[in-house]
Amino acid sequence: MKKFLTSLPVRLLIGIVIGIILGQIIPESFMAVIVSLKNILGQIINFIVPLIVIGFIAPSITKLGRNASRMLGVALALAYVSSILVALLSMTAGYAIIPGLSFGNPAGLRELPADIFGLEIPQIMSVMSALAFSIFIGLAAIWTKAKTTIAILDEFQKIVLELVAKIVIPILPFFIAFTFTGLSYEGTITEQLPIFLIAVVIVMIGHFIWMAVLYLAAGAYARKNPLEVIKHYGLAYITAVGTMSSAATLSVALSCAKKSKVLRDDMVDFGIPLFANIHLCGSVLTEVFFVMIVSKVLYGTFPEVGTMIIFCALLAVFAIGAPGVPGGTVMASLGLITGVLGFGEDGTALMLAIFAIQDSFGTACNITGDGALTLFLTGYVEKHNIAKQS
Repeated sequence: MKKFLTSLPVRLLIGIVIGIILGQIIPESFMAVIVSLKNILGQIINFIVPLIVIGFIAPSITKLGRNASRMLGVALALAYVSSILVALLSMTAGYAIIPGLSFGNPAGLRELPADIFGLEIPQIMSVMSALAFSIFIGLAAIWTKAKTTIAILDEFQKIVLELVAKIVIPILPFFIAFTFTGLSYEGTITEQLPIFLIAVVIVMIGHFIWMAVLYLAAGAYARKNPLEVIKHYGLAYITAVGTMSSAATLSVALSCAKKSKVLRDDMVDFGIPLFANIHLCGSVLTEVFFVMIVSKVLYGTFPEVGTMIIFCALLAVFAIGAPGVPGGTVMASLGLITGVLGFGEDGTALMLAIFAIQDSFGTACNITGDGALTLFLTGYVEKHNIAKQS
């Protein structure tokens, strides 16, 4: 019983509940301290994220040997196909469902106090820079047969694993608790959520439909039971709901994927960190559906079908480059929202607000869908007789 109560899933759930309650009763003077503590913990996690990306992807690429370039191409193709298909699915559902719905204006949010500490811990590089560095250094090490660099990357991976185990995992429950305290305090949970509850429920149903499609397709392609992957992803899903960040959930997702008996270890080490940054299917589905709702509410009409198709195709590209952090997809695609769809300031502001309501569930879909794409990769390497690299 004691082991159960101290397990990470239970601690995460406790953090969520405590955070929501505190957000309703805490005074503004103390809320400033909560905001500051949350920002510090968030910066610590964000600082370590590029190290996680380098520590897993670069060594994984060197272990793939001459097959590295091909596997990167396959992974990018899988991420883009998943994103564009789910975007088109969401667009179709929007045209079919939204006309029958009626939405009012969201209630105003209470402003969070300013960070009283102002402590900043900049990343040594952005997540996308770390991703690019990992890819280039891994490929270059293979091409030049740089044995010393390859050995250093392997050693660095062990260091990163210790950072995750002894720093990231222990502070996650506190970070999640502070995050939900802020959401509860400013009114996102108590006021905005009921207004858009129907839309959020529809989007969540869409998430589960798409996850089912991905896992069924991956299982059929790899000729393996997809349940042997999905059954281990409960903890990753819960963590993603709390962190609202694919990048911050990366360490937990790796742990979950490694428990599966049907995923190759080398594909897990390569695919999970990569997909955490380039595969944001849940966020794409959500954004497409919500831009259609905002367009209907504010402008009284939907964008033209052709315009929406262009938006979906470009959004899938932007999703590959969007950072795996809270709100990363919608922030990266604001140019599309204003340029392609023609949203004004009110439209972009409302889009950001309602996207934040469900961001945690979109992230959970992203991170869980990564397991299916890794199953695709496992099937691909086995079908093409690509030897396992140790």
